[in-house]
Amino acid sequence: MTEDQQAPERRPEHQVRIGQGLRNRRELVVKTLWIGIWLVFLSSPVKDLASGRHTTVATVAGALGLAAFVTAYLTLVFRNIGRRFTPRVVLSLLAVLAVLAPLLTYGLGDAWLGLFIYLSVACGATLPVRAAFWAIPAATVTMYLVGLRWDVKPDESLLLVPLIGFAMVGVGQLIRTTVELQKARATVAHLAANEERLRLARDLHDLLGHSLSLITLKSELAGRMLPDHPDKAARQVADIEQVSRQALVDVREAVTGYRRPRLAAELAGAQVALTAAGVAAEVPAEPDLTGVPEQSESALAWALREAITNVVRHSGAEKCLVQLARRQTLDGAILELSVEDDGSGGAGGIPGNGLTGLMERLEKAGGTLEAARIKRGFRLVARVPAAPAGT
Repeated sequence: MTEDQQAPERRPEHQVRIGQGLRNRRELVVKTLWIGIWLVFLSSPVKDLASGRHTTVATVAGALGLAAFVTAYLTLVFRNIGRRFTPRVVLSLLAVLAVLAPLLTYGLGDAWLGLFIYLSVACGATLPVRAAFWAIPAATVTMYLVGLRWDVKPDESLLLVPLIGFAMVGVGQLIRTTVELQKARATVAHLAANEERLRLARDLHDLLGHSLSLITLKSELAGRMLPDHPDKAARQVADIEQVSRQALVDVREAVTGYRRPRLAAELAGAQVALTAAGVAAEVPAEPDLTGVPEQSESALAWALREAITNVVRHSGAEKCLVQLARRQTLDGAILELSVEDDGSGGAGGIPGNGLTGLMERLEKAGGTLEAARIKRGFRLVARVPAAPAGT
């Protein structure tokens, strides 16, 4: 479990991201299985072709038509479910399905009526909602009329076609909404970063504006006094040194305040990061940090950030448990942070720069760090004093 800023992400995903493109072979397999399992309704047409009751020409034509139908269906669903409606692609592929489904059913028999289920699914998954509300009933009526050719009485399939179609309308809407929420989250994060930059700029301006103006003024005075009143000029130079030192202290305090992470914010960020990465997360709520020194809280926040980064980037974990507890030891009260995952622990067992720097940071705060593989995964435990020294 190491931190390497230059290493590419090797973490496999354990779920397909809703409404997003495929990134690796695993996601392709998962999505193929999820879509392919619904091809069970094609068993009837396949059995019909294999039964031998059709002529050779009809069997070959049926096989080619079925292959074209499945290809068009899979292409349509793979590429366009939940995405923005692209009329040329979607309507072209839907036209293929809308022609082949009644044509094959009318020519080869009622065993092919299941093709209308796929036509309904494709309409619900890829068309805009208003268009799908017309297309799905139209597919149902077409199936009923074609079924009359073979004296097929209305049965549960006549209800199944619109139900599955309208269910896919809901799935498509859910995926599109998820995509919009992801975009909105990214926009909010970008705006928050911009706001933080503006706030830092304002604070630095307020801190340095007065000090730099005073330094400029006293420098001008010292320059004018230098030829005739060197003693007064020396006092002005001393004042300049004092003001500049104070300005430097103010800037350091301001920057340190901005850089110091807060444990509550890191816990909330850990929940979001793990969930977004497809890791089942259990993270404590708002912690009780009464009496905990700022240096200890900051050190634990850095430890949590480092641990979650490694879980997301390197571990390949499916689950992650974060625990925070106060404990009483012979040396006094401590605050203990534990991050445990079921992943591989990253590459190798040698601590990387991230963990090494984290260990030094914790030692500076009077704490300790333990990071090691366990039976099923990896555990990082950071401990810091829960009360100021001497209390």
